[in-house]
Amino acid sequence: MGRPIIQYPQDMIAMQQLIWEIKPDLIIETGIAHGGSLIYYASLLELIGNGEVLGIDIDIRAHNKIEIEKHPMYKRISMIEGSAINEEVINEVKKRAKNKQNILVVLDSNHTHEHVLAELNLYSPFVSLNSYIVVFDTIVEDLPNDYFSQKRPWGVGNNPKTAVWEFIKTNGNFEIDKSIDNKLLISVAPQGYLKRVS
Repeated sequence: MGRPIIQYPQDMIAMQQLIWEIKPDLIIETGIAHGGSLIYYASLLELIGNGEVLGIDIDIRAHNKIEIEKHPMYKRISMIEGSAINEEVINEVKKRAKNKQNILVVLDSNHTHEHVLAELNLYSPFVSLNSYIVVFDTIVEDLPNDYFSQKRPWGVGNNPKTAVWEFIKTNGNFEIDKSIDNKLLISVAPQGYLKRVS
């Protein structure tokens, strides 16, 4: 729909299926980049006829903000600039999530273990029963240590998947939905589709 999206096609089809099944009033996504996924999710909500997308990013680039705001799907999008784990940002999310019945959360910002675990602990309470918190780029754990040409603060042993493992050990409300992994086969989010079961 005119904006770059930094996601794997299979995962976007999985997201489409989840959004159609859950019909969320609110999708919260940490990490905006070019805004492609915000617009994609908003377009699915437009087809459903209900819901909005809230994007959070520590640095919303001016040129990306302009493109997102002039897109026809912007009517279902709002954005917050700041760290997803900042207390003020969380308080603003709480305000926007108030009175929403079905909430889906997508985590795709800083990929270090510490940051993702903090996001999981802070954002999981927003997720409604039978909805999901989707953690992207868990695949980092399965890549060679020298895979990235640029120096990254995350890698094997320090990434979204290790955060998921730790979160699942201490939070019995969520479980890894292995049926999604089995369906996709190839994904950037293996073991990253966490369903709220209680």
